This record gives sequence, structure tokens and C-alpha cells, in this order.
Amino acid sequence: MPPNSPLPTAVLGATTWGTTLAVLAARGGAPVRLLCRTDEEAEALRHARQHARRLPGVPFPDTLSVEHDPAVALGDAGLVIIAVPSDRFRQNIRRIAGHVPEDAVVLSVTKGLELPAGLRMSEVLEQELPAHSPSRFAVLSGPNLAGEVIAGKPALTVVASQDEASRRLAQDTLMSPTFRVYTSDDVVGVELGGSLKNIIALAAGIADGLDAGANAKAALVTRGLNEIGRLGIAAGAELLTFAGLAGLGDVMATCNSPLSRNRRVGEELARGRQLPDILIRMGAVAEGVNTTVAALEIAERLEVDMPITRLMSQVLFEGLPAADCIPVLMERPPRSEW
Repeated sequence: MPPNSPLPTAVLGATTWGTTLAVLAARGGAPVRLLCRTDEEAEALRHARQHARRLPGVPFPDTLSVEHDPAVALGDAGLVIIAVPSDRFRQNIRRIAGHVPEDAVVLSVTKGLELPAGLRMSEVLEQELPAHSPSRFAVLSGPNLAGEVIAGKPALTVVASQDEASRRLAQDTLMSPTFRVYTSDDVVGVELGGSLKNIIALAAGIADGLDAGANAKAALVTRGLNEIGRLGIAAGAELLTFAGLAGLGDVMATCNSPLSRNRRVGEELARGRQLPDILIRMGAVAEGVNTTVAALEIAERLEVDMPITRLMSQVLFEGLPAADCIPVLMERPPRSEW
């Protein structure tokens, strides 16, 4: 391979986001292998040269191939991108563990926490890939709605890793004229920001569904970001991260865009629909549902008060009507903002 040419990249997960990043990396010149769950899925994507269900009308670049065999997909990969839902993350890592090159950078782009303990995805990687140095693990998060990114609309993101070379590799592979990649060393903050904002998006969707108004939604999102920051700092993150792309940026996009699945779940709850029915009709994962449970587990362990998260749990799992959320929050005892 010529000097400075992009390293081979493997993407685990033919999800919307996984396929988007695979196409981006391939457009940038990297040889990319997209790893599917089944041979049937891989063959269908090979034949169509696009993911008609996830990204219709987006052709695969010539440098993007589709595989089912982890040994073929990962054999010489310098960068391995993991783009699967958090509730199947560990299972998928176990599937590929014996095939990940020890010197490869493993990049999680999953915005969620594992139940029941609330583990971050980088913590799962450390457990399931013990032969790899934690410095080779990286995470990505930011205001990245896949539909806008793949359409070439300007977007920014942040990659975090303990190691500068690891985050630079991910940055160089994914950077494009329309997708700007920043770097950070705050792995905890970037992961928690990307995960916890989904809870606030559920609440924002409820506010929109109830037509609570711009003042109420702005206040809700602001207090939600404060809540995320409190938990993040208690977990060892840096405060500034939550004012950046993985914090404020992601919160703004997810709480306001009609493309946001978590916001849509909140809107449907406000209309009186039941959670199982909403998720079945969506046919896609809304990470905020499980993240609500995981966040409360972490909050209890770290003794952090999270009133919005606790309220979302009551709506999701305890039968509290969404319409009761606003009175519950407005009737909390008066206190200083900070």
C-alpha cells in the first residue's frame, strides 16, 4: 500500500449509521468492508450495491465491499468501526473478537449504555477484547443525523481516545469536505454525552407533542443538559465536553429534528400511544429507552439527582401519563439555579 494511503477499514453493522460511515470512509478513498449479520443480507447488498432499506438511492463506492465472514472483513483492518445497538454490542464484539488485529483501532459509534450496570461501550470493549490496549479504543459522537450526513449536508463530530494516534487515525479516515471530525481525550464525556442526550430527546418530544411552547422546551433542554453534566462530572468526565459537539451539539440536533427517533417516541407518548406499539411501528432502535434505565442505575451509584431522567422512567415504565410531566417538573421546590 502506498505511503499515507488510507488503511483498510471494517464496519461492523449494516445499520443506517454504520452504512453511512462505511460510505463516507469509502468515498474518502479507504478500502472498506461492511460486515453483515447474515450471508443473505450481505449477498443482497452486494447485488444491489446500495442499502435499499436503510439508505435508498445511495450507491456504494467501488472501494466498499460487503462481507459476512468476520475473518475476511477484519483480517487486515487498521480501523474497526462498531455500529450496532447497545443491547447487542457485547454479542457482536464476541462474534468478531478472534479476528480483530491487535494493532487495529476499534471505534465505537454506538450512543447507548449496556444494561443492567450502565456500562459504556468502551468499557464493554475493554472486557471483551482484553488483549487490546485501551489506548486503541476510540468513541465517536456529535450532532450526526445519518440522513443529513449521507446527503452531504455539513456536519461535525468528535472522536475521543486516550491515545492521540488512535483518534487521529479515525479523524483522517472519516474527515471529508462535509463531515468535519474533531478530536478529544475525554472518552467518558463523549460517550455519556452521546448516550444521555437521548433521554432528554424523549422529554423534548413529549414537550412538542403536548405543544408546551418554545419557552418550556428551551428550559427543559437546558435543565436536561445540566443534568447530563452533573452525572458526567461525577463519572469522571470533563465539564467542557458537555458544552461541545457531544453535549450541547448533540442535544440540540436530537431534541429538535424530526429525524430523531427518540424525539419521535416522546411525541407519540404525548399523544397517548403505548411504548411497545410505538417501537414496533418505528421498526428501529430508540436508544433513549434503555439508556433511561442505565442512567438511573449510574445516578444511584454516584448519588446524582436526575429529575428529568427519573420522570422519563415513570412515563416509560410506570404508567405515568405524559401529560403529567409538566406539572411534576413545575411544582418542584424552588431553589437556586446552580
